[in-house]
Amino acid sequence: MSRKPIENAPIIAVWISLISNIILTILKIVVGTIFHSPVLLADGYHNAGDVVASAAALTSMRISKRPADDDHPYGHGKAEVISSAIVAIILGVAAIYIAYESISAFFNEPEKASIIAFITAVVSLVWKQVLYVYTIRIGKKANSKGLIATAYDHLADVYASLAAVLGIGLALIGDYYHIKILAYGDPIAGIIVTVLVFKLAYVIGKEALDTLMEKSVSPERLADFTTLISSIPEVKRIDRLRAREHGHYVLVDLRVGVHGELTVQEGHDIIRKIKQAIKENNHDVDEVLIHLNPWYDEGE
Repeated sequence: MSRKPIENAPIIAVWISLISNIILTILKIVVGTIFHSPVLLADGYHNAGDVVASAAALTSMRISKRPADDDHPYGHGKAEVISSAIVAIILGVAAIYIAYESISAFFNEPEKASIIAFITAVVSLVWKQVLYVYTIRIGKKANSKGLIATAYDHLADVYASLAAVLGIGLALIGDYYHIKILAYGDPIAGIIVTVLVFKLAYVIGKEALDTLMEKSVSPERLADFTTLISSIPEVKRIDRLRAREHGHYVLVDLRVGVHGELTVQEGHDIIRKIKQAIKENNHDVDEVLIHLNPWYDEGE
């Protein structure tokens, strides 16, 4: 099976996300304006930020696929991480905006709820949930940081749309049964959504910052590398092992001890053997840098 469709899947997913966000932004802002729905308008402006986030993800993913060059010898994988950071910032700003709109609503006379606004919010909720499931599945399969961040952005929209559904729904019930207090269900739900969106922004932002700051892969992952390398008979000692994520792939830096009387050719063959073992068992590893140190028996 050709890998081309697999490699193109994240790009297609981001295009679908971008087009969907544009459609939903226009739909929510138009309906929110016509039917005077503050929560739908806030959600629409939030979606406008998602358009920027999707465009950033699309651009970064195209850049990250470029091969290494003289100026970027380790490739362009971190372009996706930068887009993740942009998504985190947009989510943080969106959370502040939703919080402001929700708190302001408590000090204003609530608008009359609209069934059209309610239907629009339901459509957005379902649409965004489908997009989240679709993009997170492809993002994790391709180990695409940009697409995973886009998926979590969709999840934040699911929360926001759920708040809109609950808020407008409670307001409709309040109008029908003349229960005025239910009109404030919208801002209460908005405050809850603010917390959830802030949490997503923190998780995405922290992961992006860790990668940009060259944080090591997990101790469990390093232990797996250690076990694999130690299983190669020619390796007598592991002097240093480091590995870090570089966007959608991993770079490994290794120093091992081998018998000091080996020839250069034999040392070269051992390096090739180690690289082959690591890459065959870890498909996300793009490059393995190996330095050989001389090792001697204690009796020599």
